[in-house]
Amino acid sequence: MFTFDQFLGFLAIMIVLTIGFWLMFFLVGILPYWIGGALKESWDEKRAAKRNRNSIDRID
Repeated sequence: MFTFDQFLGFLAIMIVLTIGFWLMFFLVGILPYWIGGALKESWDEKRAAKRNRNSIDRID
């Protein structure tokens, strides 16, 4: 039916496909969360800098 070399090739292809599947699953789940968190943090820093600048302007 199959030789041992063909079986090893089949296993190698299945391992690569499985790793690719879980990597895509991980990236689809984590990257939007990571990018959204980075954007929110940047927005919060800009708001804090603006608020700090406005409070300094009011003191002077």
